[in-house]
Amino acid sequence: MHILLIEDDLDLGRALHQALKAEGISCEWRRRVTDAPTKAELDSFDCVLLDLTLPDGSGFELLARWRQGGALTPLIVITARSGLEDRLQGLDGGADDFIIKPFAMPELMSRLRAVQRRYSQQASQVWRCGALELLPRGSVARLDGVVLDLSPREFSLLLELARQPGQVVPKDLLAQRMEPLGEALDFTVLEVHVSNVRKKIGAGRIKTLRGVGYMLVAV
Repeated sequence: MHILLIEDDLDLGRALHQALKAEGISCEWRRRVTDAPTKAELDSFDCVLLDLTLPDGSGFELLARWRQGGALTPLIVITARSGLEDRLQGLDGGADDFIIKPFAMPELMSRLRAVQRRYSQQASQVWRCGALELLPRGSVARLDGVVLDLSPREFSLLLELARQPGQVVPKDLLAQRMEPLGEALDFTVLEVHVSNVRKKIGAGRIKTLRGVGYMLVAV
């Protein structure tokens, strides 16, 4: 999972960044509205953690700009504001969840997983696509109940495709999500990983739309 954190408080930002890293989650931390990514750049993130009170603007305004621009990336508001009006404004404005500071890290992780399940149209912590099962928390994949021997990179690839089952994931987006903190994965390397995963789960489960990307299908 790759998270965008927009939080101006230095102490909280550092703590969250370190805590997410300890959970195996990559994170980009930004502190101002002017540093926030565009809608197109937002697509490379799995979820946004957004503070409402920023030094150069309002988190509400940033949220509205993204949603009006068509951004669908899951977003959780993190704020010290506990009033009902603020919560309603955030949720009605397009936020997927709302968590009040101070909060416990296990609660934040649980909310992150819940938001990801909803966006991936999964009802439980076990993601299913036909006979294929994925357990994101344990990085475990099973086919017909048998655990698959996947490398970390192969599991990451399969998980990214499983976030949008039945939909084509563009190559460039997939390549960036495979290397969220660095240069996007070379397409040749990406194709090798796709080929290896196909051998382990069955070629028919990953479809190719030539020149566009890949799609995970239920078989």
